[in-house]
Amino acid sequence: MGKIVGFPEEGELVVGTVAKVENFGAFVKLEEYPGKEGFIHVAEVAPGWVKYIRDYVRENQKIVTKVMSVHTKKGHSDLSLKQVNEHQRREKIQQWKNEQRAEKLFELIAERSGITPDHAWEEFGNRLVEEFGTLYGALEEVALNSKVLADEGFEGVWTENFIQVAQDSIVPPTVEIRGYFKLGITSPNGVDVIREALKLADKVEDDEITINVQYLGAPRYGVQVKALNYKDAEEELKLAQERVIGYMTEHGGEGSFHRTET
Repeated sequence: MGKIVGFPEEGELVVGTVAKVENFGAFVKLEEYPGKEGFIHVAEVAPGWVKYIRDYVRENQKIVTKVMSVHTKKGHSDLSLKQVNEHQRREKIQQWKNEQRAEKLFELIAERSGITPDHAWEEFGNRLVEEFGTLYGALEEVALNSKVLADEGFEGVWTENFIQVAQDSIVPPTVEIRGYFKLGITSPNGVDVIREALKLADKVEDDEITINVQYLGAPRYGVQVKALNYKDAEEELKLAQERVIGYMTEHGGEGSFHRTET
């Protein structure tokens, strides 16, 4: 997560490389904390009794562990492998990969700004991490909104390079929710009413949100909403329901909305 120094915190998930495996446990190099190590006791490798520890860990393997305790005087942390589930492992590895990529992009920004990476960290890198949580988080925010650096008080020639690299290299994340309308009407112009109602579904004012409607077979019409976060997606979907079902009701028809898994 940027230029981390010191020790991890108790309860934190950390990425490590297995340095040495013994029957009683494994020694781990902490990737995000240069020069720091951890130890996984065999009892924390996996649930139940572990007969052969190398069935679970091996030298040079990248793993995600949970920090159980930190011993600053001894210079190491006690770790647990069994207390990290698969979802946490995948998420943490992705975060770590994102930060590794962010640091490469940061070096490019420093080069374009005519300064060394160390100088860049001192001048604005550490402050970016403080403000946005991670270096990748800063790049992501800038990719979404080029004005955010100025809004947060950042200034300097480097900001133009940061914006350019972020927008060229980072694809903003999106979330997606789905469902379908069930629409019905018995009037002679029913087809036209349904068509006009569905046109209202994608009347979105926010450029960062898209709604797509797909014919699934009468009376079902699929709806897909994409946004930068679930809150915005849910709010826009609710408005789309009100527009579509409201139009159907006003014109003598009826409608309902049903959620489906993404």
